[in-house]
Amino acid sequence: MSYLLGTSPERRAFTFPNPPIPPNSEGSSYARVNLSRTEASLQKVAVWSCVTLTATIAECMPMDLIDNNGGKYPLPPWLADIAGDGHGLPDWTYQYIYSAMLRGNTYGLAADWDRARGTPTQVVLQHPDEVRLVQVDGREKWSVNGQTLTDQSQMWHRRVHPVPGRLLGMSPIALHALTIGTGIAAMQFGAQWFEEGAHPTGILSTSKSLDQKQANTAKQRFMAAIRGRREPVVLGGDWKFAAVQVNANESQFLETHGYTAAECCRIFGPGYAEIFGYETGGSLTYSNIEQRSLDFLTYAADPWLVRLERAISSLLPPERRARFNRAALVRTDLLTRYRAHAIALRNQFRVINEVRGDEDWQPVEWGDKPVDTGKPIPEEKVEDK
Repeated sequence: MSYLLGTSPERRAFTFPNPPIPPNSEGSSYARVNLSRTEASLQKVAVWSCVTLTATIAECMPMDLIDNNGGKYPLPPWLADIAGDGHGLPDWTYQYIYSAMLRGNTYGLAADWDRARGTPTQVVLQHPDEVRLVQVDGREKWSVNGQTLTDQSQMWHRRVHPVPGRLLGMSPIALHALTIGTGIAAMQFGAQWFEEGAHPTGILSTSKSLDQKQANTAKQRFMAAIRGRREPVVLGGDWKFAAVQVNANESQFLETHGYTAAECCRIFGPGYAEIFGYETGGSLTYSNIEQRSLDFLTYAADPWLVRLERAISSLLPPERRARFNRAALVRTDLLTRYRAHAIALRNQFRVINEVRGDEDWQPVEWGDKPVDTGKPIPEEKVEDK
């Protein structure tokens, strides 16, 4: 859902002072793990991995503007730097995916409008934790950093996981706070086990009766003998020392880590857990790297890329739309790639310069026309030639 009404006479970036971190109604906590801030959930490596991998793919994948006939167009200057901050469209697409995956909503402040279309040509994305819907005079209005927008049409909003009767999309972090919080709590417990001494490193014992002072003296002398030297300790009388050994699996909750990591990956869609190698209770094999990339693109990353394409396309003229070049993600071997190029050229559904562009080669003057090879050669006969 978007609010795209109104115009602005000039391009300008919106900035607000950073307020104290307020409690977030979307956030939750579990076992002293506070997930009220978006970044808190990124302490769980599986959450960080899913979000950053998808956002990085969107950031690095080339984007084309096409029309209904397949014609390609260069990015207009305003789209190449849609935030107007000099960081460009790739930086903006990373931020978009980041907000959408973690909070289910992406917010921006619109400036500089196309008067003919009534759509903004500058959108400055806002941190999802700093945007609120507040009640003002019985009506819901947008607020950024605690300041209610005087012009509500400035808010540009896109949502994921929509719910009937609700303006905002569901937040995956708030919805699955128990799973994420359990994983972070287990990690914190494992760290505290070693840092704070959750168990004694050893037991120094004797059959003699000792008061507190004698026990402290014996402990201090023993520690002074071993500290920093790693030399054998000689104990007189019937003194005995036994080191306390703790199973690494028990001390670090390794099984809990693995289980919650796989569950966190499933929050964002199928395919993530398998890509990162987390145990999922089933077997998944790949015949080659290309197949693995295709499976990841199909089941995990592509839904997020489609959402981003639709968001950007909504800012373009009706006859044009944005499209990622997904072929850039799937890397094939040289021979397979050249065979695919040959099939495309011989059947005349690609031209030389398109193929050269895929290989990062410079275009040639004669490369914009289909290659005249006579009768197209079927794919199954290419290898016989």
